[in-house]
Amino acid sequence: MKIIVFSKAFREKTVGELIGLAQSYGMEGFDLCVRPGYPINPDNAASALPDAVKGLNAAGLAVPMVTGNFDLLEPGHPTARPILAAMDRAGVRLLKLGYFAFDPRKQGYWQEVDRIRRLLEGWQKLSREHNVRICYHTHSRRCMGLNCGLLMHLLSGFDPQCIGAYIDPAHMVVEGEEFPVGVAIVLQYLSIIGLKDVLLRRVEVNGHGSVAEQWVPAGEGMVDWTGVFDELARVGFDGPLSVHCEYSDLAEPLESVARRDVAFFKAQRDRVART
Repeated sequence: MKIIVFSKAFREKTVGELIGLAQSYGMEGFDLCVRPGYPINPDNAASALPDAVKGLNAAGLAVPMVTGNFDLLEPGHPTARPILAAMDRAGVRLLKLGYFAFDPRKQGYWQEVDRIRRLLEGWQKLSREHNVRICYHTHSRRCMGLNCGLLMHLLSGFDPQCIGAYIDPAHMVVEGEEFPVGVAIVLQYLSIIGLKDVLLRRVEVNGHGSVAEQWVPAGEGMVDWTGVFDELARVGFDGPLSVHCEYSDLAEPLESVARRDVAFFKAQRDRVART
């Protein structure tokens, strides 16, 4: 299990600067954000992505995943084939799609499931053409597939070599799904794990309680990381672990917190590797 970092938080950094950051902080690779405004973006991915991956690999860093823009949802999107072709040339085998939002006041749930599954049929064809697995992320707060149980409404029956589950223990906490149960549900499709921590707190709404989340440094939230890593070891998961470096409020520089998060998750990974 390699500890990689999602490059979203480091938008201004060049590939050379990402290499320096990784070597300084003990990162083992990157999930590269390929979005408008980033050094590698949909317009230049054909050449910039293979060049970037070559440079990162030469520095001993893995690039197992690319994350597309939020609107990369349909296989007919104009950037889909160019990005997949660039990934194939670069040897990057996992692509993270955007999110399908769901509004229960305006949409029928099962109609949306059927619509998304038709799109995934198209993605599966592209996956086979380019040898890239298409992954969908469990994201809380009214996204389709917001936990593992609902994610399988979308993924069940597809080829797990083509379509993958990207699960996130913190979002699972928000949505009330126990990690070992979620892993059991998606195990055949399990491709990558997102790492961040969340603290749930009570807030007052109209004279009663509700729940708000605060994204906090690793170990300061409510994710049972001992349980998470024990379960990953138990099922023999050996895929990438992507540190997201997402926080609600920071009183210190981002890079300092990111360094601690990487060290925290490496310690958890190394603990289960020794058992």
